Amino acid sequence: MISSPFNPASPAAYATRGLFEFVLWLGLAVFVVVAGLVVVAAIRFRARPGQPDVPQVEAAPKWEYVWTGAAALILLVILVPTLRVMRAVDPSAGARQPDLVVIGHQWWWEIRYPQDGVVAANEVHIPTGRPLLVRVDSVDVIHTFWVPQLAPKIQTIPGHPNEIWLQADAPGEYIGTCAQFCGLEHAWMRILVVAQTPDAFAAWTAAQRQPAPAPASPDAVAGMHLYASMTCDSCHGTGVAVGPDLTHFAARQTLAAGRTANTPETLARWLADPNALKPGVLMPNFHLTPDQVRSLVAYLETRQ
Repeated sequence: MISSPFNPASPAAYATRGLFEFVLWLGLAVFVVVAGLVVVAAIRFRARPGQPDVPQVEAAPKWEYVWTGAAALILLVILVPTLRVMRAVDPSAGARQPDLVVIGHQWWWEIRYPQDGVVAANEVHIPTGRPLLVRVDSVDVIHTFWVPQLAPKIQTIPGHPNEIWLQADAPGEYIGTCAQFCGLEHAWMRILVVAQTPDAFAAWTAAQRQPAPAPASPDAVAGMHLYASMTCDSCHGTGVAVGPDLTHFAARQTLAAGRTANTPETLARWLADPNALKPGVLMPNFHLTPDQVRSLVAYLETRQ
């Protein structure tokens, strides 16, 4: 998957790239002109044998006016499209309530859908072709939510929510990240935006509203009892923000906020020693036995 602002997939990203390219070419033109004048001056006015010293001119008001006016004109030329892009990227939300709430944690993302009552983690599902108002916040330190192909960066500041518009033109998967250094595992605070057709998104939302299916295999049943006895839901239950909600854990593609693929093998490694996979993570090492790890993996794999 390509994640680059030069490969836009939303109106906001296209507008941002267009402004960048305009300023880039304008800057290149200014560089060529200035560099050309420097080269011409160096050649034409270089010292020659027997030539008297060039008289020193203390001021040239006419040329100073020209240089100042040219710089002001260039800034004005940049200002006009910048204001246009700012309005396109960040239109007023008015009294509209957020469609999504994204909350930064050290080091994972909590995603809430207020209108649907859905809670997810690290993977944002959105319908294509529709701008969504996203409120971003943080519970600990400043993070920055950034999905380069879809939207500009926005800081998540504890106690001071920000808002951003998020839209995808076509179905696909778009990688995002925290772009503000936030501690030891900042580099592994990834986010995945999954853009789906409206029908596929509605089906995903309906599935997320359902409770996880009951386990059937002996290992999974044993894992369910172990999960309950260890009170894992005190950190991972619905409505609890200490750790990611695990109701539909097995349906997610990644583990530990993009650190690795979500497979039974990596889940077993995670449960055996979380800090070996993601140093500094708040998930403690419970020193589980191999049988306990196997049972928990079997149970969590049923939580589709």
